Amino acid sequence: MGQKIKLEDTEYDADSLSDQGKKIFLLLKFATSRVEELNNMQALLQRAKNSYIESLKQEVLSSKAGLLLKND
Repeated sequence: MGQKIKLEDTEYDADSLSDQGKKIFLLLKFATSRVEELNNMQALLQRAKNSYIESLKQEVLSSKAGLLLKND
């Protein structure tokens, strides 16, 4: 079964594309995949950043208070 392409609410069969159309379709799939990968990486890095901020806050509070305020 061939792949389908949906453009502006109309579905097309990828097998019916010209050679140039098939190349463009592959490039579109690649770009879409990379965008998804980069979005996932951004989410991962944002979580890491938030964790580092919390750790830094704990470190600053611990040094000001002279106490160890770890949650672990």
